[in-house]
Amino acid sequence: LIVYTSVAFSLCLTILIAKKVAAALPDRCAGIEFDAITPDEKGNMLFFKGSHLWTGYRGPAQPSNESFKELDDLHNIGHVDAAFRMHNPENPDDHDHIYFFQDDKMFSYYNHTLEDGYPKEIQEDFPGIPTHLDAAVECPKGECIADSVLFFKGNDVHVYDVSTKTVKTKTWSHLPVCTSATRWLEHYYCFHGHNFTRFHPVSGEVSGDYPKDARRYFMTCPNFGHGGHYKVRKCSEAKIDAIATDDAGKSYIFAGPIYMRLDTHRDGLHAFPITKAWKEVTSGVDAVFFYTNKIYLIKGDQVYIYKTAAHYTLIEGYPKTLKEELGIEGHVDAAFVCPNEHTVHVIQGQTMRAVDLTATPRAETQVVPMPLSDIDAARCSAEGIHLFKGSQYYNYESPMMLALSKIAPVPQNITKAMIGCEE
Repeated sequence: LIVYTSVAFSLCLTILIAKKVAAALPDRCAGIEFDAITPDEKGNMLFFKGSHLWTGYRGPAQPSNESFKELDDLHNIGHVDAAFRMHNPENPDDHDHIYFFQDDKMFSYYNHTLEDGYPKEIQEDFPGIPTHLDAAVECPKGECIADSVLFFKGNDVHVYDVSTKTVKTKTWSHLPVCTSATRWLEHYYCFHGHNFTRFHPVSGEVSGDYPKDARRYFMTCPNFGHGGHYKVRKCSEAKIDAIATDDAGKSYIFAGPIYMRLDTHRDGLHAFPITKAWKEVTSGVDAVFFYTNKIYLIKGDQVYIYKTAAHYTLIEGYPKTLKEELGIEGHVDAAFVCPNEHTVHVIQGQTMRAVDLTATPRAETQVVPMPLSDIDAARCSAEGIHLFKGSQYYNYESPMMLALSKIAPVPQNITKAMIGCEE
């Protein structure tokens, strides 16, 4: 009886402790003010509040010292004032390392491992930067004048040049005081309360209707969201409708009603409704390709053409029919344009049609049979041509080799690196 009672008491105590721990976990969907936000070296976004953090856009909080145990050593509370991921490709020993700031100290991590010599005084690595920061965010060259870090304290922004180690201080009184900041998909966000405001990293200018509720964009919460509740499929179950890369190297995949940017792996992969970027395309796509700073989206017998600049503006007079635009008819399975070429190759069943995009009017220049059918998507790059079919793809060296092929090559399995699926 005594043994039974002891075991029962221990079990009850364990349940009570578990419930207490669960109850103590903060809920970001309740509307909280984050202390710091940063992506890690793999593109996973980390959200910090007090002694807890969230990894990614969904899921519960966990104690931050479970991932970064040294953050607990100084004050035994594991809090973070500010955090950012370094962008310094000229220095591989520093590039993609994560910096955390606590009062007058800083920590540098890579792969969740604290670097030797840390923590340090902030001034040791970032001379001229104040202590007790509010927020920090990386700013690569091209988006800022040079590879830089923006450090926020009150309304002051201290712009630190990574190469010259010099600081310029600006006052952005028009911007809310940022308790955290982050860069995501080449845009910059100041978080305040449970809201955020997007700003220009050089001028601090705010364009658009802000602030906005962070729960609608940066996390998955009941009764919130902007339509991006897409669960990434396993690679073995992958199926895409289209894949294409623009002239600037931005890669996109399309699947059902959503699309994802693939070239932004440093920021993680995130799904958006197709209508967010191309509002007139309301029922998915059959094929997509880029040509001369324009994106062509094909659905049914309609072709939508958007200018890639100016937030994807639909060109006046579109959509047009396939016959009007490309001189072909019938369902399109896939389409691709190879780099620096002026021919779109359109796949229909077991037929591939070449259309000269410089001709007026556009018309077929070649029609060849294919050893494959039921292709889902196609892409041409420096690695050759990839024809996607379900969770596999077929590789060809060039359009000519594809046109001459009589037997399909051995299919290969789609990988995470190709389309961002889960392995």
